[in-house]
Amino acid sequence: MKRGSLKAALYLLLVFAAGVMVGAVGHRLYMSDVVRAVSLRHDPEELRRRYMQEMRSRLQLNDRQYEQLGTILDAMRERFRAMREKHRPEFEELRRQEAAEIRAILTPAQFEEYEKLRKERELRRQKAKPLGGC
Repeated sequence: MKRGSLKAALYLLLVFAAGVMVGAVGHRLYMSDVVRAVSLRHDPEELRRRYMQEMRSRLQLNDRQYEQLGTILDAMRERFRAMREKHRPEFEELRRQEAAEIRAILTPAQFEEYEKLRKERELRRQKAKPLGGC
C-alpha cells in the first residue's frame, strides 16, 4: 500500500472514530436529561421538597418562613385540585367532541386503529396521574 493511501485511510479512520465518540457523548447527555425529567415528573413530593429547599437556601428563609411556605404550597395544591375537579367535566366533554370529529373523517380501517390508539393513550394517561390521583 502506498504511503499516501495509508495516510488517507488513517485520517478516515480517525474522523470516523471522532464521529462515533461525539455521537456517543451527545446521546448520553440527551438521555440523562430525558431520564431526569421523566423521573421528576412522576414524584410531586420530591419536586416539592427540592423547591422548598431551593427557596430556603436562595432566599435565606428562617424556620418560621419555611413552615409558612409549606402551608402556602399545601393550600395552593388543594385549590388547584379543586379547580381541576370543577372543570374536569368540561375537559371530558371536549375530549369526547374531539374524538367524535376525528372518527367522522376516518375510514373503517383507520377507525379501528384510532380506537386502539385512544385506549393506549388513556392507559398512559392513567399511569401518569400524580400520586394524589388528580
